[in-house]
Amino acid sequence: MPYVTTQDGLNLHVKDTGTGPVVLLIHGWPLTGDMWEYQTLVLLEAGYCVVTYDRRGFGQSTHSFGGYDYDTMADDLAAVIEGLSLTEVTLVGFSMGGGEVARYLSRHGSSRIKATVLLSTVLPGLLQSPNNPDGIDFTTLAEMKGKIREDRFQFMRDFGRAFYGQSLLTRPVSEGLLDWHFIQAIMASPMATLACIDAWGMTDFTADMAAFTVPTLIIHGTGDATVPHAISAVRTAALIPHARRIDYDDAPHGLFATHFQQVNADLLAFLHETR
Repeated sequence: MPYVTTQDGLNLHVKDTGTGPVVLLIHGWPLTGDMWEYQTLVLLEAGYCVVTYDRRGFGQSTHSFGGYDYDTMADDLAAVIEGLSLTEVTLVGFSMGGGEVARYLSRHGSSRIKATVLLSTVLPGLLQSPNNPDGIDFTTLAEMKGKIREDRFQFMRDFGRAFYGQSLLTRPVSEGLLDWHFIQAIMASPMATLACIDAWGMTDFTADMAAFTVPTLIIHGTGDATVPHAISAVRTAALIPHARRIDYDDAPHGLFATHFQQVNADLLAFLHETR
């Protein structure tokens, strides 16, 4: 089934491969479901059914005018799960994809969910507030949107390098992979690219965190300059007391690629424990 239809009639591009326990991978901004290539191959070879999809406005899904709020995007995730008749699912969310995991659980419950994995996620909220004094201020988000409006293509080139911790002295990924990242990023509609900054940058998920009642694994890099470890992984672990947190020393945001072997090993171990 290449597409699933949402409640408001949009088409979400879905890849459903393999047999066995289901692992559903939710991509980050500004990528597509294809970002999970390193994980998909290993999971399939280990005997899992792997499901990925492109968020509305990204990749090959419908480029809609609206619906880029987490209530709607969580309902889109529900449409994928129900459309494919999935049960006993392990949800894996990367970056803004962690928001869909949290909001799905609070809106739709965990009856179809076996476990969750939060990889470099924006939970429990990035925006600076009295409860999150070290968070990202609104001006930073506004500046990002301004740069995207001015030259979305160059912004994505620059953002990709920071995303993987690439510098003159540190080259954790190849130029080819950076090109692959760029291609995925510019497949998104400009509308979705801009609107999702508001979604992942300004949504407070604190009230959703109590919905994490299933086994949960948190993986985050301490060198993450995109979603800082202290305001995300540390606070998330405090709000999900039963969760296991694994910190990757000095790892950047895009550790699904820079540290794919370690990510894959930790993911497979967790899946084996909860199988």
